Amino acid sequence: MKLWHNPASPFARKVRIVARETGLSARITEIGTTVSPVKVNSELARSNPLVKIPVLETDDGETLYDSAVICEYLDSLHENTQLFPAHGAMRWQALRLQALGDGILDAAVLSRYELAVRPQPLQWMEWLQGQQAKIDGGLDALAQEAGSWGRGFGIGQITAACVLGYLDFRFADRNWRATRPQLAAWFADVAQRPSVSATVPA
Repeated sequence: MKLWHNPASPFARKVRIVARETGLSARITEIGTTVSPVKVNSELARSNPLVKIPVLETDDGETLYDSAVICEYLDSLHENTQLFPAHGAMRWQALRLQALGDGILDAAVLSRYELAVRPQPLQWMEWLQGQQAKIDGGLDALAQEAGSWGRGFGIGQITAACVLGYLDFRFADRNWRATRPQLAAWFADVAQRPSVSATVPA
């Protein structure tokens, strides 16, 4: 299999963590690539018309995107504990937690693009404040749940780890830990997992 990714992408990191947690990383060739909201990557566009990463080419030559689809596909290829519960209340809880994390990441990545790509005189501060409100609200929701996760590390917790890692990487000055000590303690613990430490964004 082939995975198009960028080490800075939190969505690609989610897939890379899943690959390691499922024991599939040796079967995947990771291909570094660059995407930009203002310049189309024509090579990537041939695999994903949305020109977004991550993209996975399966052993059968099929192309899969986005991260949620790729992660669930990889989870179907191994015999260990499933990262996506198969059915029932646990499945919906896991998918909801993944959606919460993905929503925080959407807001954070959009904020990053606004600050790093759009010329400063054109940056929309009210819009950025709206994105930050989504990030803060999402983090508060994660903090409320973190105490119930225990040692579990399914798709919801994997996504949460990618959220917190991305905020440390791109928005370290905002200090999300200050008012969320339980979430901070959880992240300090999972950051030691081999799959997490091996995929720290760069």
